[in-house]
This record gives sequence, structure tokens and C-alpha cells, in this order.
Amino acid sequence: MARTAVLGAGSWGTAFSMVLADAGNDVHLWGRREELCEVINAKHENPDYLPGIALPDVIESSHDPAEVLDGCEVVVLAVPSQRLRTNLAQWAEHIPTDAIVVSLMKGIELGTHMRMSEVIAEMTGAGPERIGVVSGPNLAREIAAREPAASVVACADETVAEYLQQVCHTSAFRPYTNTDVIGCELGGTTKNIIGIAVGVTDGLGFGDNAKATVITRGLAETARLGHAMGADPRTLSGLAGLGDLVATCSSPLSRNRSFGEKLGKGMSVDEVVASTRQVAEGVKSCQAVAELAKLHGVEMPIVELVAALIRGDTTPEETVSTLISRQARPESE
Repeated sequence: MARTAVLGAGSWGTAFSMVLADAGNDVHLWGRREELCEVINAKHENPDYLPGIALPDVIESSHDPAEVLDGCEVVVLAVPSQRLRTNLAQWAEHIPTDAIVVSLMKGIELGTHMRMSEVIAEMTGAGPERIGVVSGPNLAREIAAREPAASVVACADETVAEYLQQVCHTSAFRPYTNTDVIGCELGGTTKNIIGIAVGVTDGLGFGDNAKATVITRGLAETARLGHAMGADPRTLSGLAGLGDLVATCSSPLSRNRSFGEKLGKGMSVDEVVASTRQVAEGVKSCQAVAELAKLHGVEMPIVELVAALIRGDTTPEETVSTLISRQARPESE
């Protein structure tokens, strides 16, 4: 058993808290809103994000980060990626200097083009042996319902990855280890953007051919960026790459696919944002990933088109038309 802290009481943070509890750990959950923390403690439920799901009694919630982080051996970060730096500025002093810090976030920071593990390292001073990443086809509602799922636990230090694997291994959640942190983070980030593109095709009424095309070419774009940044190509063909991409692009539970579908049906970006309390990470990360690709000399047309759509520079119809009408070339390029 480990004393663990999960910072972020949204759907994924809460669901992963359940995984940690089921694995036999002592779990402390930080919530941004004190009133939600009180409800979680009193009713053992998170009605705002996972209504109807009973939380294990061992999960204790608090709005005080110092209380949640006190004495923790594993610190799990589950906040929106673009808010990570601001939050860590307040939390870093309370994180034990020997704690392992784990990112559940899937995004690239705007402006700096940093991966979440890089932001964690900069803000906490933790070395690569203390920073882990969990990524894979992990739709929060299904995880919370204890439906079978697998994921990847990555850390540059294989021994630490194996330790984290044991910390979150349950009868329903099967984690695999990996030392390719870059590949896991890039796969988790770009799949959200591809998910928006797939949602647009759904919203426009196109069928499975269009969906399969965007998924496959989206994976090719991710692989190109991963190669340029030193990722292991095997990572992107595994759970943190293809697996996560398929789940995000196929499920109505996916925030990013649903966001794109609403755009395809004619809603504006602002209207879609106003219609949900949950963050679709691809909406924020698409511009950062497009810029990251240019810095590395990598062509990512789907990502670029989604970024243009989010900026309002194009329409859903024009986005699909532009993608299909691009110059024909060998698939291997």
C-alpha cells in the first residue's frame, strides 16, 4: 500500500482514484471546489463528473493541497494541461522531495511547446526517475464502472515504472510498463486532435470510410512527429498510441470526438465550450502541436486543419475538402 495523492477531482482524476483505491492504496483526492470535496466525503460519489458511481470509502477528498500532499509517496496530477504550470506554482512546495509524480494529462503547453512531464520537471525540480506518465485507451466512465481496460505506465527509470505498475494494477485495470515517456505523451496528445477531426466527419454525416481515413492518417502524422522527437515507434503502435486513438475516435464518451461532432453539426467553438463543463484537451493543444511540428520540420495536415478550424479560419466543410483534395502522393511518404 502507498499513500497517494490525486490532484484533480474531474472525471479522470476521480476514476483513477478508484483504480488506486482498488489496488489497495491510501488515496487522498484534491478538488478545486470545496463544496464538491464535501459531497465526495459525505456521499462517496462525485455527482458533477461521475454521477451514479459509488466511490470506495477509503478515498478522502480535500480542497487543501498541503493536507492532500502530506507524506504522499505517489502524486498523481489530473488537471487541464494548460493549467498545470499555474497549479504547480502553488503545489510544488508541498510535494515531498522523494515522491514520484505521475501525469494523467494529455497536452502540449501553449507558448513553451513543453510536454507535461517537462513542465513537471521545471516546476518541481524532479528528475526523470521521479516522473511518470499514464496513457492509454482509458475513458473515465468505463474505468469508473470497472470495465476491463489496459494502459501504459511510463517512466525513464524502468524500476520506477514497475513500481507504479503495481500501485495501479487491479482486476479490471491492467497497466503495462514502458520507458518511452516522449512517445506516450505525444500519442496521448495528438489523439485528442485527431478525435476532433473524426468528430467533424461524424457531424457532417460521413461514414466509416472517412473515419478510418482520418484515424489512419492521423496515426501517420503522430508517428512522424514521434520519430522527429526521439520516440520509440513501437509505443505509437501500442496502447498509448493506436489504442488510445481508437478509443477516442470511436466512443461517444470521448470529449474530443463529441466536440468535433458538434462543430460538424454547425455549432461554433464558443457554443460547444459553453455546452459542457469538461475540457476537450485537443481544442487547446492543437495550436501548440501544429507549432511543435513546424519546429521539427514535420508535416501534420490534419493537426494544422483542426487548429485552423478552432481559430475560426475555416469551416468543417472546408476542413474535410482541403484534406481530401491535397496533392496525391505515395502512402509511405
